[in-house]
Order: sequence, then C-alpha cells, then structure tokens
Amino acid sequence: MQDLFHFIGGQRVFGASNRSCDGYEPMSGATISRVPLASRAEVAAAVASAEAAQPAWAAVSPQRRSRVLIKFLDCVTREFEALAHLLAREHGKTLSDARGDIQRGLEVVEFAIGAPHFLKGAFSDGGERGVDVYSLRQPVGVAAGVTPFNFPAMLPMWMFAPAIACGNAFVLKPSERDASVPLRLAELMIEAGLPEGVLNVVNGDKEAVDALLDHAGVKAFSFVGSTAVAEYVYARGAASGKRMQCFGGAKNHMIMMPDADLDSTVDALVGAAYGAAGERCMAISVAVPVGKATAEALIERLAPRVKALRIGASTDTQADFGPLITQAHLERVRHYIGLGEEEGASLLVDGRDFKLAGYEQGFYLGGCLLDRVTRDMRVYREEIFGPVLTVLRAADYSEALALANEHEYGNGVAIFTRDGGVARDFVSKVRVGMVGVNVPIPTPLAHYSFGGWKRSFFGDLGQHGPDAMRFFTKTKTVTSRWPAGGAEGASFVIPTQ
Repeated sequence: MQDLFHFIGGQRVFGASNRSCDGYEPMSGATISRVPLASRAEVAAAVASAEAAQPAWAAVSPQRRSRVLIKFLDCVTREFEALAHLLAREHGKTLSDARGDIQRGLEVVEFAIGAPHFLKGAFSDGGERGVDVYSLRQPVGVAAGVTPFNFPAMLPMWMFAPAIACGNAFVLKPSERDASVPLRLAELMIEAGLPEGVLNVVNGDKEAVDALLDHAGVKAFSFVGSTAVAEYVYARGAASGKRMQCFGGAKNHMIMMPDADLDSTVDALVGAAYGAAGERCMAISVAVPVGKATAEALIERLAPRVKALRIGASTDTQADFGPLITQAHLERVRHYIGLGEEEGASLLVDGRDFKLAGYEQGFYLGGCLLDRVTRDMRVYREEIFGPVLTVLRAADYSEALALANEHEYGNGVAIFTRDGGVARDFVSKVRVGMVGVNVPIPTPLAHYSFGGWKRSFFGDLGQHGPDAMRFFTKTKTVTSRWPAGGAEGASFVIPTQ
C-alpha cells in the first residue's frame, strides 16, 4: 500500500493530522493507498506557502510565465502514458478515456499559454484637458480549487493553468478518491520551472475545504461537485468575501426529433450516456424522443445496444466502460435503479447483477435503461451519476423544450434533428448553459468558456476560455494627468466631460 502526501512549497509533505482514508483500485476493489486528510494547520501552511511565492511570480512577465506552461506541456507529454495508466487504475475509467481526460486538460493549458493577450488592458488617449484613462488586469493573489473524482487530470488543469498564467498562486484540493495524478501534475509543474510555492496540493475532506473557504488569504475559489455541496461552498466562500465559481450537478437531456437519423442518434446517445460509466457532469442521462413512433423506434434500437455494452477492467482495450469509483457509490446507483422501478418506470435493461470474471470484488455495474419515466420521479429529478439512462417520452417539440427548461439543472442539453429551423429555435429558447446541435456532449473547446445555468452553476464567470482570465484577475482603472504647470485652483464640482 502506498502512502500519499501533500505537496507544499514544492516538496512532498506527509500528513501530520493523524487522519487518513483508503484509496481503492475500482477494477479489483483492492485497497492501494492511504491518503492523508489535511488539518486546518496543514491547509494554512499551504496557503502561507502560496502567499509567500505569489508576489514574485506576479512580477514575472506574462510571456515568461507562459514559457513555464509550454515546458509543462512537454513534461506531461513525456509521461502521458504513465499518467493515463495511473489515472485509470485509481479512477476506474478505461485507458482510452483516461487519455482523453489528460488531453482535455492539456487543451486548457495550451489556451492559458496565450494569457499575455488576454491580460492586455485598454487605453484612452487624450481625455478631458489632457487626462488619460487606462485599465490594467492584475492577479487576484492566491486562488484555490476543489475538484471531484471524475476528472482527476482535466479539472485540476482547468483551474490551476489559467490561474497561474495570470500571475496567481494556487492551492488545489483534489478528490481524495484519486489524488495521485494531481500530485504528479504539481511535481511536473516544478520540473517545468514553476517556482516552489506557486502551486500547492493538499488532500482532505470537508475540514480542508472549510479551511480554504475561511482563510482570508484565499481570494478566489473554484469548485466542482454536487449541487448541494456547490451551494454550500458558494455561500460560505462568498460570505468571507471571496470571488466564487461553483459548478454543481446536471440532468442533461438529449431531444430526438422525428426527422433525426436514428442510427447515428443512437450511436451518439449510447456513448454519451454510458461512457465513463456515466460519471460525467456532461453525460446524457435523459433521452427525450418526440412522438410515439420516434420513441418506439428508439427503444427498439437502444435496448439491444445497452444489453451488448462491454464492461471491463480499466486495462481492457475493448471495454466500453469500467467500474464505478467506490463500493458506496455503486450501492447508491443501485438504489436509484430500484427506486425507478418502485416509482413505476419500466426497467428494460438491468445491469445490477453484473460481475466481471476475475474481478468479482470490483465496483461494476452493467448498463441500465429505464423507459416511461415521468417528470415527477426522483430518477428524473435527481442526478444519478452512473450508467443509467432514463427515457422520458414527449408528445411534441414544445413538451420536449419545456422539459429541459423546467428542470432545476441547466448544465448541458442536445437536440438531434435535420431541421435547421427547429434547431435554431431550440438554441434560442432553451434555458441551459451549453447546447449541442447533433452533438451529444456539448463541452466547449478550450477557447470558449464552460458553465451551466440554474442550479448547475453558482457564480458569474465560467471555467476556461475568456471567463477564466477574468475570474483570476482584477481590473484596475487609472485616470492620469500631467499638468503643464501653474496652479488652477480648487474645483468642487464632480468631473464631467
């Protein structure tokens, strides 16, 4: 069993709180690590390290800061396969999906390398009587981030890369379920030339999160997790005067119009619903066929595909998806499936009894399909976060649109159609933050910003893209005048133009 550590001031620091939790290998169920849970004192040490390093880092020119990120890209590329294997082992996702996790994070690093462009201010020459006005973008100071288990490479890079590029120091609290990759990424940042203390990693639970939220030295805070926790984190952090961005849960609908190409639509739906065992905030969890004929044709094609899904160990190159993250989460998802049956849904495919030969203690669940779900059922209203797809039939386009608009979550949504007019109307009217047209998982490219609406997001500025550069900087506006000489007398009137 491996003992993990915190990463503070550029050094491995082994836990001193006498509190820890076990880390598991989901594909076998084996305990593989002991993860220290930071005390408030250990969190304070990480913040102090960041505070000490940040002023000098902010004084480094944006171009030179970007060069560190360029070298970091090289370091991660060199260790790409080793990181992917480590990620797959701790998380349970397939190797191909683990590679995608890392690559999607690197795309935001590539975007953050362009920070010098985004940090440019504005200048107005020759205002009233020789007055010049200009603006500067300056770092907030020390930022912190809390990331969930489902993207242990991507989400940390989404947070720390733009923050560091903007001249901030950063304290990361990754999920204790799969902390090895975030810790290794921090070490690679040091190897790339980042000064010690600019990026720190502390492992922990609620005590560590609360310590970061309460610490006056932390000026900006980014969080990804469930809606209940996101709302709590947002309220507590905002009360302490921090700039906050908190991303919560999702219930992403995929609407299938009668004119959609059903075969390609089912291909898209199966991948979006069951990839990564459904443990994605952008996974499609609700299929909405429009019209009875569309629904019947969908079920006819979909049920056999779900039954044929290949579930395997993370190292199985032929597997469609692997195990869930923990035994506790597996039981939670199983509970929702039973609840759906109790509420009156039709369980067309039941994967609860799936066992993988040779990995009987792994946290596996086969694909599940619930049909004839209604909007009052908990399996529709709540996020399940597993390989469970619910089908809620809509009589017409208006009802389908209303389903997406009236749900409390507004993270992602997709519509599949050949009708450009319908697609355009949908994009205009749907009240969801990220919309796909014939694209099942509409996660924006790195140079656009990511973020949902309604109870999927608490805050004002999203992740990566231009929003990230705004979130991790403050605007300073300067009004400057250089008198030609001679007293002009006092003025008691507010300046006007």
